[in-house]
Amino acid sequence: MKKLKIFILFLIMSFVVNMAVPEVAFAKKSKRRSSSAVSAKAAIFSNSTAVKRYYGKNVHMRVPPASTTKVMTALLVLENLPMDKVLTVSSRATQVQPTTINLRVGEKFTVRDLLLAILLKSANDASIVLAEAVAGSEEKFVAMMNKRAREIGARNTKFVNSNGLPSRKTQYSSPYDMYLIFRKAVENDFFRRTLKLRYHKITSSGGRQVMLKSHNKILLNDWKQKIYGKTGYTRAAKSCFVGYLMKGNDICIIAVFGCTRRWEDIKHIVERYGGIDL
Repeated sequence: MKKLKIFILFLIMSFVVNMAVPEVAFAKKSKRRSSSAVSAKAAIFSNSTAVKRYYGKNVHMRVPPASTTKVMTALLVLENLPMDKVLTVSSRATQVQPTTINLRVGEKFTVRDLLLAILLKSANDASIVLAEAVAGSEEKFVAMMNKRAREIGARNTKFVNSNGLPSRKTQYSSPYDMYLIFRKAVENDFFRRTLKLRYHKITSSGGRQVMLKSHNKILLNDWKQKIYGKTGYTRAAKSCFVGYLMKGNDICIIAVFGCTRRWEDIKHIVERYGGIDL
């Protein structure tokens, strides 16, 4: 009788355990699936110093680059113009769609100040002034952009303007290509320092002052470590970003495109796949 009671008790305990295990497993599986969700259509996160990729999603997919295009614009300007050169605003530059710094025909700004305008405030009008100064026209500048992209190794990139605004012509890049372009740009000290600025004031030769505020909201939040980079957004491209952060002495670069939850995507990818506590 005693053995029978023990056997019955064993059966009851086994039944209870078997009923509980699927629930526990399902809970863990659901948590894992939820934590791995990334809204970005395409993304890459790599340690560019150690040449090690931490995360990739459609890394070679052609996507609209939006204003991350200005990374290439800035790179070409840094390679071709002296920072203190004074540039005059053309009529064409004032006719571009926002975001702008409301440049006026005939106004004069230094190359340095216009670079600050495109990298912090993403000023489309400043991009055209810089493009015209480098190549004589934006069209010729775009040809330089595409040539430089190929030299860097960006094979899935085609620019059609200097600022990333929507165009009737097809404009695209990829997470991997933008990683390559950004990796080259971040070698420049001025480029790196500029991306760390939250605010900056520029002044025209005539005395007009323009306050710039970075579009990179990571600089304004309470994350433990900042990520310095360039944002982008259009309806077609959705939210984009390419930027860098440090992991010890290594430079790590993240690029995300087609996001509906840009900042959440970035934080999730960097923490989970890069092992960096933000």
